[in-house]
Amino acid sequence: MSRPAGREPRRLTRWWRRRSLRTRLTVIAATAIAVSVFVAFQVASELLDWELQDTAEDQLRADSRVLATDAERAGVEQVQLPPYPGSGRLVRVILPDGSTRTPVGQPALPPVSGRAGRVAQGASADLMESNDSDEDGYRIYTLRAGDGAVQVARVADDSPINRFGFGMLLIGLLCVVGGALVGRTVARAGLAPIDRLTAAAVRVARTRVLDADIPDEGGGEIRRLIQSINEMLAALRDSRRAQRLLAEDAAHELKTPLTSLRLNVELLIRLDRRGTLDSALSAESRTRLLNDLGAQVAELSTLAAELTEVARGDVSDESTELLDLTDVVVAAATRARSRVPDIEVALDVTSVWVSGRPAALQRAVLNLIDNAGKWSPADQPVQVRLRAEGASAVLEVDDAGPGIDAVDVPRVFDRFYRADSARGLPGSGLGLSIVQRVVDAHGGRAAVARSVRGGALLRVDLPAAAPPAPIARRTVGEDTAAR
Repeated sequence: MSRPAGREPRRLTRWWRRRSLRTRLTVIAATAIAVSVFVAFQVASELLDWELQDTAEDQLRADSRVLATDAERAGVEQVQLPPYPGSGRLVRVILPDGSTRTPVGQPALPPVSGRAGRVAQGASADLMESNDSDEDGYRIYTLRAGDGAVQVARVADDSPINRFGFGMLLIGLLCVVGGALVGRTVARAGLAPIDRLTAAAVRVARTRVLDADIPDEGGGEIRRLIQSINEMLAALRDSRRAQRLLAEDAAHELKTPLTSLRLNVELLIRLDRRGTLDSALSAESRTRLLNDLGAQVAELSTLAAELTEVARGDVSDESTELLDLTDVVVAAATRARSRVPDIEVALDVTSVWVSGRPAALQRAVLNLIDNAGKWSPADQPVQVRLRAEGASAVLEVDDAGPGIDAVDVPRVFDRFYRADSARGLPGSGLGLSIVQRVVDAHGGRAAVARSVRGGALLRVDLPAAAPPAPIARRTVGEDTAAR
């Protein structure tokens, strides 16, 4: 059964990817040296072959000229041929009739070629040719002499090339082995910081200890990698610290409403078991107790929702879109009225377009209105103003309450922070911190000041965006209220 054509390359690719970086570098170094040695061998062999051929041909021409001089003096039929030395040079005389004369005991040369015969007939002066048809190849030089021609030949000797190739093979093997060892050593030295980095990462993963930074060593890419991992560890430390603080603050904030809720429920259960619930608590007391229970449950629900919002770590999963901030403000004011019917919101808004996340921005505006509603007297509305100011969309929410003390201003947007004057009011201390996070995510700025009515003025500046088309400016007057 034949295998699919692409299976072997894929298998080789998977095998290569499973090798360690050190092994890959070693294989690459050895392969590069082997290829270099092979190319060098090919080039050197060609150069050596050309050099040997040139030398052999020069020697053949020199020997032929000596023999041709003798043949011209004595005639090709009578010239004295040198005895065969037993190896190396071979000679032959071509007579005018095409026959040949060779020394006694000399091995037979290949038959005279047609081109060599034409040299003997005077068609050309000389000829250099090769004959590889027999077991031994010959390099034959034919030179015109008198009425015929003389030939000097040598057996083509590949032994120098073979010896050179064998030597290059040994050198190549040594170079490949040496290259593999050098590549292994270089890879080990070069990857030593990576090994230490890996060990440190494994240690952090096993111990969960993020406090120790990895030593900054090496240079170039290695150093940048170590610095990046140290920055990642620092970010993880900050994230863990933030999670721990969030858990501690959440536990602290949950303790008071849970304790109060537990005490009230235990009181009801104890009186019910004794059968004295109706006699021990008047109708007014029961109503007040039930109202307290409802308020505590609502406070816990609000706190749980805000904790979930803060713990998510991002503003929202919704996408950014181009929107009119007026629609967001009006929707937030409507929600504030539905949640707390007694709150009165006076709107003075101008159409301003921004690029943002609608739900996150609405939550931020709602938190601002809710915060102002807690402080504003019943006969004084919460004023919400929206306008364009330069390249910014400016949102201001102010109340007629007592305002924020100067000592509390720097911490207004901190998580769970509540001024001493706000301890008795409902809330978790997370609303304004969520506002700060939403504003930061949109590239804006949040600030607090004192309003002209003596209360708190919370201001949010967001980068404005060009509207998708010419939009008529619309204004809702100060006397317009969302009730």
